[in-house]
Amino acid sequence: MSTTPRAFAAVTLGVAAALTVSAAPASAAERFTPGAPGAGDPYFPDMGNGGYDVAHYDVGLKYDPATKGIRAVTKIKARATQNLSRFNLDFLGPLTISSLKVDGHKASFKRTGAQELVITPRKGLRKHRHFTVTVAYSGVPQPINDATLGTSGWIPTADGAVMVNQPFGAATVYPVNDHPTDKATYTFTLTAPKGHTTLSNGDLRGTSTKGGWTTTRWVMRHPMASELSMLAIGKYDVITGRTGDGVPNLTATDRAQGVTPEDAQKFHRQTAEIQDFQASLYGRYPFTSTGGIVVKGGFGYALETQGRPVYDLGRRPGAIPSGSLVAHELGHQWFGDSVTPERWADIWMNEGFATYSEWLYAEKFEGTPVQESFDAVYATPADDGLWKGVVSDPGRDHIFDGLVYDRGAMAVHVLRQTIGENAFYRLLREWPATYRYGNASTEDLVRFAERLSHKKLDAWADAWLYSEGKPSV
Repeated sequence: MSTTPRAFAAVTLGVAAALTVSAAPASAAERFTPGAPGAGDPYFPDMGNGGYDVAHYDVGLKYDPATKGIRAVTKIKARATQNLSRFNLDFLGPLTISSLKVDGHKASFKRTGAQELVITPRKGLRKHRHFTVTVAYSGVPQPINDATLGTSGWIPTADGAVMVNQPFGAATVYPVNDHPTDKATYTFTLTAPKGHTTLSNGDLRGTSTKGGWTTTRWVMRHPMASELSMLAIGKYDVITGRTGDGVPNLTATDRAQGVTPEDAQKFHRQTAEIQDFQASLYGRYPFTSTGGIVVKGGFGYALETQGRPVYDLGRRPGAIPSGSLVAHELGHQWFGDSVTPERWADIWMNEGFATYSEWLYAEKFEGTPVQESFDAVYATPADDGLWKGVVSDPGRDHIFDGLVYDRGAMAVHVLRQTIGENAFYRLLREWPATYRYGNASTEDLVRFAERLSHKKLDAWADAWLYSEGKPSV
């Protein structure tokens, strides 16, 4: 995402166990136990859940501008990773559940804590078993507003809404295992009054209009972290085409933003040009379509939503994203979206490489050498707040601070100087290819760079990733 702070709140779920009682105690292999109510991330301990792995989300959502509310059905396909007596989903806010079924049968459920939806199926779910959860619900979703991290989740607009989720806003719109380590594929089927545009991640697979309502179906067929899913409902001008490399490109601008047709076309062309440039550096684009959506949502940041970043420029009427901002969010498609951190402490791998993508863009398109961009940031005095904190572990309230973005990019540049040009440009391609659609940690990156370059990188990592303060160069 861009460098503006944002905020979100965490959520937790729980339910009573349904265990079969027998005269003799069951063997360990036969015992059914509750799934964990969190994924174990120290920054957000209630975020995500344990005991199962989601394969696919199918979200059907109808938006009514008269009430500002939604009616939705989310179907989740998952696999048990333990013998489950019960399990949790993250689900937040005032939405009312009217029906909940597991494998087509009614299941008991309760909502606890900030966001926990605790589900007890009629029978325990054996390890490795595939199962489905279908939840029907309705209401007026509410955004998450956090004084430190900003606004996320479902954000109402003048004529619709936008959903942006980093780090955990998805649960304001659909029940979810809300942690980046449980990636899944997605289908969004979105219905709104005729004349409204409905947009999401992935590829448009159908449009139909009936009785004054228009429905679109969007498919993201590569694994996606829930924090990277997005929706936009409103009145947008949409441009479609392909990049020079042939990747389908869809850009849209909110009419409320007042973008001229000429600037809308410029944004479309710029997106295609920058993506193709980055593909020449980072390797094959990891998704089946690209683009970007300019919204007027009032939340004040851009976000690297998978395959189609969202840009909120509402404080600048008529504006489109700068080339540097587009380079940042598209750079994330390789660094952060396709390869996603295992834990939130590793977010510098997202933002450091995305900020470095800005520097590479400036060198290519604006004539500013990368070294000059590095020097400008490095000139920050040693007593400045930039040098406080540890890049590889910034703390929950600092995951969107400058030490993650700017010091992260500086760490990337010093790595380049340490391992040499050939090894560095190999790393830019081989790292996202090796971990494509998966998760990785800071330690994984250090080991990968050492193997690739045949150099010990302890001194670099200690100075630029694991220590506080301004390193010497």
